[in-house]
Amino acid sequence: MKVRIGYGFGVSTQLNDNGFGAVVDELERLRFDSLWLSERIGGLAPAPLVAMAFAAGRTERLKFGMSVMVLPGRNPVVLAKELATLDRLSNGRLLPAFGLGVANPHEQQAFGVDRADRAKIFDEALAVMRSCWTDETTTFHGERFDYDDLRVQPKPLQQPLEVWLGGIAPSELKRVGRLADGWLPSFLTPADVERARPIIEKVAADHDRSIPEDHFGALIPYSHGPLPDALVAGLATRRPDLDDPSALVPRGFDELLALIDDFVAVGTTKFVVLPIVEPAGIDGWMAELAAASDALLPRQT
Repeated sequence: MKVRIGYGFGVSTQLNDNGFGAVVDELERLRFDSLWLSERIGGLAPAPLVAMAFAAGRTERLKFGMSVMVLPGRNPVVLAKELATLDRLSNGRLLPAFGLGVANPHEQQAFGVDRADRAKIFDEALAVMRSCWTDETTTFHGERFDYDDLRVQPKPLQQPLEVWLGGIAPSELKRVGRLADGWLPSFLTPADVERARPIIEKVAADHDRSIPEDHFGALIPYSHGPLPDALVAGLATRRPDLDDPSALVPRGFDELLALIDDFVAVGTTKFVVLPIVEPAGIDGWMAELAAASDALLPRQT
């Protein structure tokens, strides 16, 4: 199985001006596998769809995905058309990944979807998008979306256009098994993977489907120093089952590489690494990527 390592820009990134292009160019030059954009309406991070299109236009090899794009609250037909277009124009380099949206009143207000309705809308929207990508015409009758003989062109270059989902809660794992082509969770341990993967694979088999063996990944935040207090508190809330939740964030590239090796040992092969504290300015990013390239990319196979 091929080990691949990409870089993620979190919801707090300030790469939303001409510095973004410089970092994208360096990721391409150093031969990182992929770039991942996070979505937060109230944050400084650039909108994923626009940023991916910008990155695609100045690169030839780098793949790009969303970690993640919120699906409930969007028109699935329009989004399917946009993503299919982007996949074709980039010569098949799109890695779509969707989520239900963060449990935050500000973000929920922005997308206009009640929290209790998100999962049902998500399932319908994804079904509509997949039909738009593969079927000559789309006919769908659900509680939220209703279409008859709707034609959506062009189709994506990638057939199928594979969708990645995240999450480690029981309901999220079941959704991955039912709907996803790949799994990309965050803030988890290799032991979590060993427990979760059989659940995903059983649910997939129960629905007469399977997930390719090399489509299990992990988004790994890392730090070069002490973790911010707010992050430590958030990790404790998110993972009360762990004695030391801060261990989810390796310190330095040696610990990060060791954790990647531990994940590979349990069958995880696709990685997105994310600096918790963003490098200072473009010079800081260039130095960070150079060091990360030297430390991590020899693991790509």
